[in-house]
This record gives sequence, C-alpha cells and structure tokens, in this order.
Amino acid sequence: MQKNIPPVVFALNKIDEILLSAEAQEKSRGKLDNAAIESAKCWVYEENSAVMGKNADNSFEVVAVSALKGKGMDAVISALTRLLPEDFGQEFILGDLVSQTDLVLLVMPQDIQAPKGRLILPQVQTLRELLDRKCLVMSTTTDKMTDALAALSHAPKLIVTDSQVFGYVYEHKPAESMLTSFSVLFAAYKGDLPYYVESARAIDALKPSSRVLIAECCTHAPLAEDIGRVKLPNLLRKRVGEELTVDITSGTDFPDNLSQYDLIIQCGACMFNRKYVLSRIDRARTQHVPMTNYGVAIAHLTGILDKVSMP
Repeated sequence: MQKNIPPVVFALNKIDEILLSAEAQEKSRGKLDNAAIESAKCWVYEENSAVMGKNADNSFEVVAVSALKGKGMDAVISALTRLLPEDFGQEFILGDLVSQTDLVLLVMPQDIQAPKGRLILPQVQTLRELLDRKCLVMSTTTDKMTDALAALSHAPKLIVTDSQVFGYVYEHKPAESMLTSFSVLFAAYKGDLPYYVESARAIDALKPSSRVLIAECCTHAPLAEDIGRVKLPNLLRKRVGEELTVDITSGTDFPDNLSQYDLIIQCGACMFNRKYVLSRIDRARTQHVPMTNYGVAIAHLTGILDKVSMP
C-alpha cells in the first residue's frame, strides 16, 4: 500500500525585502499590494529559473509570504488544503499488512464472553475495513479454524485472531501466513504500539511482591471467563506466582498516581478515542511505569511476540 506523502508548498518568506525591478517598484509605489507580490514572485522565478523552472508545468506551487506585513498566510493554508489527498491523515486499523484482493482469515471465538447475536466492536471495525479495502475475508471460530484452512485453495496472507487463542492459532496456522490479533491491531490504532511492545518486557521482571494494574475501558458486567479479570491475571500469576497483586479498573476510572504499580495492562480501548488513550500512556511514561495492552501482553506470555505481525 502506498504511504501518504505530505504535500509541499514553496513559501517565499520576507517578500517585503525582495529587491524588485524598477518597473515593479514604480508599479507598487512602495505598497505591498497584490500587484507587488505577483511582481516579486515573477522576479524570483526569473532569478532562480534553474531551481524553479519546473513550475512551468505546475508541478509545485509557490506562495509569497511576509510575516512583517501579515501577507500570505491565508494563501499558504489554502494551498496546503488544496494539495491534501482525500485520504490524508486517515488511519487504518490494519496499516500496511494487507492490500486489495489479499485473503484474510478472522478467528473469532464465540464463547461465554461473546455477546449474543453480534460481534464485538474491534471485530466489526476490522471486518468493515477489510471489505472497504477490497480484501477477501473468511471468518471462523477457533474450533473450526483447521476446517476453514482446509477449505481454502491457498493459505491466507494474514490471520487475525482473538488474543486469548494466540497460542492455538500460532500452532495451527500455515507457515506462510502472517499472524496478528484484534488487540494488537488496536494497540497501534488507538495507542503507542512500540511503547506497548517495549513495556511487555517488564513482565519478565515481575516478582510475587509486584503490583499490576489491569485497566479495562468498557464497563461490561464481568463473566466467569472474563479475559481482563480472570484469564490475564491467571496467566500472570502462573508466570510470576500466586502472590502477585492485580488491581482492576474499568471505564474512566484510571488512577492519577501510578507509582505503586510495576506494570499497567490496558485493553484494546475500542470504546475510547486515541487522544484519550495516549493521555493515559503519557501519564504512565511520566511516572516511569511500563504500560502495555492485552494482546501484546498475551503474545509475550505465550512466547510468540516476535512472531506477531505489527501494523
């Protein structure tokens, strides 16, 4: 996929100091009006034809600016706006992991945690983006994954799974298929993925006396197999020890003072905007507390983080 390329506008600053031709000086009578600006631009073109000769075919735009006289700033903004591509600044959940016509397999367990009669938001948003990007999509539950793969004429380019079945999917996926999870995708889409990956290493330094904060963003009623309140704490305690202290927060209930924690693990944050998630990350960074998310943490605990494809 082609990356967004920032637009370029050549700004001629301090045009009030440009030495105009005698004719232009006479025409402007010392005033920095539109006629004087255009004359200044023409003079610059003539004097720098070797550099600006390309402008003859309108391959770039030159805007004259004077901060002293307050001239040209609206023209700069207008020029930049005109040059913005339609999708400039648009963030993609899957980044550059897929292209048009790529085959993608979605593995979505429909267990007790799955809402009845619908998919969860990260799954819906990921599926919609894949369709918008003209990918070929096949969906399956974990128990039917091998059957789904057998029904395909070739291996999918990418498999996106629920993080809690990372281990099973990794063991049964084709070697040529890339693997990621919905939570890892949202780590990049909503947060700071490199920081999450770096912070996941802090899991190896946890001790039985350590304290971990698990921060859920939504306020759903917890179930018997809840990933944040049951499965993830169990994985951590299995690695570190049963004495490990795990605190749980939900919604916007996020402590101001994080210094008591050795690690923060946040969910995919599908219910929050990126600005809010980054503010949490900044708070953790400022207090020197490592912070990761569910998918990255589970991949690290499973031992496959370096095998996971990152957007």
